[in-house]
Formats: sequence, structure tokens, C-alpha cells
Amino acid sequence: MRVVVAEDLFLLRNGLVRLLEAHGFEIAAAVDSAPDLLQALLQDEPDVAIIDVRLPPTFTDDGLRAALEARRAVPGLPVLVLSQYVEQLYARELLAGDAGAVGYLLKDRVFNDDQFVDAVRSVASGGTVMDSEVVAKLLGRRSREETLARLSAREREVLELMAEGRSNSAIAQRLFITEKAVSKHSTSIFAKLDLVPSDDDNRRVLAVLAYLNG
Repeated sequence: MRVVVAEDLFLLRNGLVRLLEAHGFEIAAAVDSAPDLLQALLQDEPDVAIIDVRLPPTFTDDGLRAALEARRAVPGLPVLVLSQYVEQLYARELLAGDAGAVGYLLKDRVFNDDQFVDAVRSVASGGTVMDSEVVAKLLGRRSREETLARLSAREREVLELMAEGRSNSAIAQRLFITEKAVSKHSTSIFAKLDLVPSDDDNRRVLAVLAYLNG
């Protein structure tokens, strides 16, 4: 499995490379800036990219923006964000796509190599891996129990399948209902979770975050 690593701190970047190599990953590139990250992602098209949010040249959100640009060029390119920070706007945009293959972990909450390697493999295989603190930050609303108490049993089933990354068609087949019924349940879920449309919130993603929170 080929990996691109983007981290501006030498010791951490080198440590990630050594850890990944010890677990059988091939390092396609290890870079320290957003322009180099974008170039590596587009040229190498790795099986997964592990990126920091704050990279040169501005040390703001360059890493995430480079990853988003690469995913627009290569839809579904697996990206695992590993950062000290939760950058809400671009993180939501990253999660809003239908392709999956994304993750967001906080550096100080990765406690062992097995946890980290499992997350890398999961994202590479098309899964979604989210630290609960990232979820809470992105959700910015009530606790999971309070949020989900409003939903009916059927709506919880629909939401659970959403969290697995299934389309409306796949949910309909799984629950033996029509796509129109799934759409109706989805609309009800969004309303009950107070997920009104806005310029930067994807309601389906936020509903899934509500389900995953905690």
C-alpha cells in the first residue's frame, strides 16, 4: 500500500515514515509543504495520504485545501488528516463528498501504532474514521443521546446505514423500502436534528456526525 505523508516537522514526519514502513507500507513521498503535497498526490495517486492541516507556506489550512484540490482532480482519493487542530469549514467540505475514504484524527489522541495503522487501512479501503472530539467540534450541538432521542426506530435505522456510507438506493434495498421512503425519512431526520440548509453545512454529513458523536 503506497502512502504520501505531509508533515512539516522533521521528527514527526520521519517518525511517521518509519512507523508506516515497519507495518509494511510503501512511502511514495514524504513532503513538508502544501505545494509539494498537491504535486505528490496528483503525480503519485497514492492508496492513502496522511496530512497535517497547517503546512507551509501560510501554516493555516494549506494541507486541507491541497487535499481537497487533489480530491477534486482524483475523486475518492483517500485522505487521513492527522492534526492538532480541527479546521471546521474545510473539514466539513472534505467529509461532504459521497466517495468516503476520509479520516480525521487528533495527534494527541493517537495512543498506539495499532490504532493508527488500523485507521490508515480503513481510510485506504474507503472507510471513514473520525475522532470523537473532532465529531463533537464539527457538530457543535447537543450530546449524542439528546440529539438522537428525537428519532423514530426506522429513522435510526436509516441514519445508521447513512453512517456506513450507503446511498439512498442501498438503504432502500437493505430495509426493503422505496427510495422515496428513504428520502422522506432523511428529510425527517434532518428536521429533527435541526439541520437546516446553509452555505457550508452538508446536512447528510452532519446527521452522520450526530450519530457517531460520543
